[in-house]
Amino acid sequence: MDETPKRFDRIVAILIQLQSKKIVKAQELANRFEVSLRTIYRDIRTLEASGVPIYSEAGVGYALMDGYRLPPVMFTREEASSFIAAEKLMQKFTDETLGNHYASAMYKLKAVLRSDDKDWVSSIESNVLIQSSEKLFNEKSPDTLAVLFESIAEKKQVILSYEAIQSDGITVRHIEPVGIFHENNNWYMLGYCHLRKDYRQFRADRVHGIKKTEIPFSTEHNALESYLDKSKNISTIKIRILVEKKIAQYLTHERKYYGFVDEQKIGDKIEMTFMSCDSLEGFSRWYLMFGDYATILEPERLKTKVLELLEINKQRLL
Repeated sequence: MDETPKRFDRIVAILIQLQSKKIVKAQELANRFEVSLRTIYRDIRTLEASGVPIYSEAGVGYALMDGYRLPPVMFTREEASSFIAAEKLMQKFTDETLGNHYASAMYKLKAVLRSDDKDWVSSIESNVLIQSSEKLFNEKSPDTLAVLFESIAEKKQVILSYEAIQSDGITVRHIEPVGIFHENNNWYMLGYCHLRKDYRQFRADRVHGIKKTEIPFSTEHNALESYLDKSKNISTIKIRILVEKKIAQYLTHERKYYGFVDEQKIGDKIEMTFMSCDSLEGFSRWYLMFGDYATILEPERLKTKVLELLEINKQRLL
């Protein structure tokens, strides 16, 4: 099989990637194209031989000389159509400011398409719809993600007005954002909180206000992944419940938020096992939603917690 066309496409793609970042590591290129480092080194030498001014630094990566630019890259219609899905997602799952920025970028992208490709993309665009009932952002702070992006890039602290789930009210905090991630249908920011003197997670829909400051970060933070990995080491509580089959089917979506790990069919019931990382507070409240169709197998303290909640409700109803 002739590998020449495939190699040509890869070399062009490497050049485009070099233009997209200040520094590109050889291993990053090897991972993307699923080739060896030796192949990447050979491709880089080919680009250099063709006159592309690339400089490299051992242990750092490759970069283009300042001032070197290629003419604008033309998108294929397949590449352009992939942006349609991204635009729809941006409109529904990011804040208003970022959504507007992306819409502006899409106009520029469409402007460089050929006429027939514009029609092709438009026909797709009008027939793609993404619906979401989740409330991702507090209406009092509609540009939360945009401000956090700027803060992370510029390494400047933000002032956050935040209402924690068990808080009596809103607290004002100086935060150094480390990173942003999406999990369990919510956006979260992990950052160093000067009020708590520790790293904390903040959910976007509980942010009542956010303001970027000119105060620089007090320290150099590690990559987001390192903090999230640590959070996975939090001790967990094993929970087993027995749920009637007719109800179990309606719990498949929510159960993953409470540490669901396994299920087994036992007669006309489903035994579910959870490894919960909360103090049983959240799990017990969730259990009460369907408790008349379920039985707690373990632990005993979950039964005690549920009984406490029932007693509190009973007293309030009297």
